[in-house]
Amino acid sequence: MAKMNKKWVVLCSAALAAVYTAGYAATETEASLQQPAAQQIQPSPQAQGSPSAGSGSTAGKSTKAGSIRHTYKDGTFTGMGSNRRGSIQVAVTIKNDKITDVEISRFAMHYSESDVVGLPGEVLQKQSAGVANVSGATYSTEAFRGAVQQALDQARNA
Repeated sequence: MAKMNKKWVVLCSAALAAVYTAGYAATETEASLQQPAAQQIQPSPQAQGSPSAGSGSTAGKSTKAGSIRHTYKDGTFTGMGSNRRGSIQVAVTIKNDKITDVEISRFAMHYSESDVVGLPGEVLQKQSAGVANVSGATYSTEAFRGAVQQALDQARNA
């Protein structure tokens, strides 16, 4: 087998580095363009239209014997997590201080969404944003965790 000239090895390595750098730059730019301008609380239709008897309030307070203060408002809230590898947007649904649904509504990370597909179920199980890190998807996990926490912060009663 013929030995490859050092000049070709250096040129091929430089070409591979240039291709990798261009791909990384394109992915990062795309991810930053997909971030929304502002985060908004989006209460669910149930939270807006069903006042409890006599109180006139939609969430967080109720009933005959006094007021029960809830930690979170009922409804669906969105959160965005991002880093240099991209961004993730989630929709977290809360009812009676319990997280009832978590959905990844937008995924624009450098890696595959299949790496973090199990994280919404973990949030439901733990009832918090404190999910375990997914090996090989550290940046995606951190962005997901941040997105869920942002949604929970929006849902928190002041």
